Amino acid sequence: MARLTLVATVLSLLFQLYLSGIGVFSASSTIHNKCRYTVWPVILRKAGTTVPLSTTGGSLQKGKSMIISAPASWSGRLRGRTNCSEDSTGKFSCVTGDCGSGECAGGGAKPPVVTLVKITLNGAGGYDFYGVSLVDGFNLPVQVVANAKGGTGGGNCTTTVDLNQNCPSELKVSSDNGGESVACKSACGAFGEPQYCCTGNFSSPSTCKPTSYSKFFKNACPRASTYAFDQKTSTFTCASPDYRITFCPSLAKR
Repeated sequence: MARLTLVATVLSLLFQLYLSGIGVFSASSTIHNKCRYTVWPVILRKAGTTVPLSTTGGSLQKGKSMIISAPASWSGRLRGRTNCSEDSTGKFSCVTGDCGSGECAGGGAKPPVVTLVKITLNGAGGYDFYGVSLVDGFNLPVQVVANAKGGTGGGNCTTTVDLNQNCPSELKVSSDNGGESVACKSACGAFGEPQYCCTGNFSSPSTCKPTSYSKFFKNACPRASTYAFDQKTSTFTCASPDYRITFCPSLAKR
């Protein structure tokens, strides 16, 4: 009887884990760091949609990789923090993509914000939707490759150009020791004006248009989203893929 009770308890626990989504995974992603420095990835789920992943932050040294698995119908974002350190009091901070802690606990980025990978699993029609966004700025070249089994738009969404080196001076973000450009702000982040942020009277496709700054990002990264209504050429679909996400892939020859 005791054995049957134990088996029933275990089965009940497994079933509860299944219902919570923790034990059911629809996609895995391998994150590679090919940068010459350590990157601190952060994973942020869309609020109110799915359970959080077991890992939401941490460090990824150069040349290393990590695998994450996401539950069915998961939706969220991935970013990489750079120039991170811990002071004598134990406070952890990053020059780009900072969230105020090492693990982030799914926290959003503080300005200057960064290159974002957006993924929605098992969305409309059962397809995944994914892409790279520079709407909030740029700090790292990122490449997303989906091992697709169907869908449209191909299996590759790439941002491989390092825009930090050619960033307009008014958008540049330098490291604490000065000189080196470590990020490139969006015009919204730099100026905060409605025509750049697409707010107020500029919050519709008819009035929110590409600017010289968004065109700078788009010319370098034509498959990335660069302003609020730039989705048609930057959102890709696939059926049940696994993903390979690479920080600092080989820079595109220009």
